[in-house]
Amino acid sequence: MRLSTITNWAYGATVLLTLASGTTMLMASGAERVERAAVEQRARFDQLTATLLEDSYRQTEQARTFSITADPTHVIAYRREKAALRSIEHRIRLLQDAGATEGELAALRDALHWADALTDEQEAAIRAVTDGNRDAARTILFGDEYGRELDRIAAQIGKFQYMLDQRTEAAIARATATARQWRTMSEIMLGATALLFLCVLYFILKQRILHPVVRLSDVVTRLAAQDFAAIPPEFSHVDEIGDMAQAIRIFRENGLERQRLEKERDADRIMRDLLSRMTQRLQGCDSSSDLVDVVRWFAPEIAPGFAGRLYIHDARRNAMRQACDWLSPVQSKEEFPPSACWALRRGQIHRPAGNMIDIPCDHLGEPSGVGTICIPLSAQGETIGLLYFEKPENIIADQIERTEKYLEMLAENIGLALANLRLRDALREMAMVDVLTGLANRRRFDMTIEEEVSLSSRNHSPLACLMADIDHFKRFNDAHGHDAGDAVLKAVGGVLDEALREDGYAFRLGGEEFVLLMPGFSLDQAFARAQQVQNRIQKLRVEYGHQELGPITASFGLAVYPDHGQPKTLVQTADAALLRAKAQGRDQIVVATVRDEMSARV
Repeated sequence: MRLSTITNWAYGATVLLTLASGTTMLMASGAERVERAAVEQRARFDQLTATLLEDSYRQTEQARTFSITADPTHVIAYRREKAALRSIEHRIRLLQDAGATEGELAALRDALHWADALTDEQEAAIRAVTDGNRDAARTILFGDEYGRELDRIAAQIGKFQYMLDQRTEAAIARATATARQWRTMSEIMLGATALLFLCVLYFILKQRILHPVVRLSDVVTRLAAQDFAAIPPEFSHVDEIGDMAQAIRIFRENGLERQRLEKERDADRIMRDLLSRMTQRLQGCDSSSDLVDVVRWFAPEIAPGFAGRLYIHDARRNAMRQACDWLSPVQSKEEFPPSACWALRRGQIHRPAGNMIDIPCDHLGEPSGVGTICIPLSAQGETIGLLYFEKPENIIADQIERTEKYLEMLAENIGLALANLRLRDALREMAMVDVLTGLANRRRFDMTIEEEVSLSSRNHSPLACLMADIDHFKRFNDAHGHDAGDAVLKAVGGVLDEALREDGYAFRLGGEEFVLLMPGFSLDQAFARAQQVQNRIQKLRVEYGHQELGPITASFGLAVYPDHGQPKTLVQTADAALLRAKAQGRDQIVVATVRDEMSARV
């Protein structure tokens, strides 16, 4: 006989046996329900009658205590207990609804009748105590008749419960015997069903489960060891084994995808660590050249294969100038106006090639088919630079998308670092400028004189120092106020700044004292420039409060290296000449004593 036929007959027999077994189990369950119903009815009767005798005793106790103590609280408690009791008719109706027979209810009615009689006696005793006859009350409540009535109530309730017990025990015995018979039949049916089911399982396990499971077990073991090269077998039949094989195939595909995601996650973590290190290095940069070196080093590592350039905006020329490049980019000019780049125009990343065709930037030159990316560097809405990249050939779209995310992070960090450097330079420049005159201050002078002295000493080139002091400056403050004095200082500072805009440095040392450094100036050239400055100051006309402040003059002391000694003493020499100019009548130029001639020149 064919296996399929045997399996079908076995399935049919199993179904019939299962149905028969289920029927017997239902019958046994029905008998057990009858048994449980009888027990539950007995518990219901006990619940309804359990408190009857106790209630009588509690009322009796409260009434007796009141007759002894005359404490009105016991009357209150008695009234509360009595109010909580239900009427005889209500109690009988509840028991009748629960299934009590007429014979059982007759016994209970007698008990309730005696309980009501006790209640009447208790009321009489309470009235006697209230009227002051406590002896009569005690006679009623502690008399023999009252005790016999309590005993009658207990006897009737016991009779009622006995009748219930007899009927309940008989019902339970019948239901238990019936349930035992049906359970025995159910167990026989279940045994036959289990035997037949085991026979069916033997054939099915051997033919349809064991062999496929052995094949799948090897695949599962290899997949558990993270060997995702194992390929699950294909099964033509659609059953649980086929579903299992499909689930294993899905697990393998998920494992391969998880491996890919883990590799991407590891690569992303490495790249973010690299970006973090670059950010730390950028934060430690003291100058734009340091920033350029950091970008030149890290950019090829963050975007492998992406050639590029870093442009920094030159505000004076309004041009993007190349600061560095890497991997030899072939497009984009080294310098161009910001309007030549669409990324700078739009303030966002620009890709002129790819799936979304766009307009190429003018700074790219002739089209070459190379994909480019322009990322603007900005801070607080101001364009400060540009990152330019060229995509490598044969790069997949997913890699481009991932790399562009890193490029945007790279641009953000570089832009922030560049903005910080610019802010630092601006603050440093502000710290070096005299607020009133706009000239460099004493701090800048100390730095500049040190640099120029070192350069002159090293190159043996001339260096001129002209010290200037406004004559009788105090009279402007005394006569017109300090604001007028500030106006004079601004005017003189403007003359000095114009005189050396291209050829040297002008400083305000403090108060009304100024100094001019002229690198490369010989003695004659420096003296001629000093005369020019003197003439311009003499021609100044400063008004304050619609009133001309009067003539303005200054005294000057000039010293030049190498004519007047070593560079390191140049400032002291010029200052000494200035003192002589002031001592000799002011409004004049005094040249320091010439080292060879030992004479003064006025």
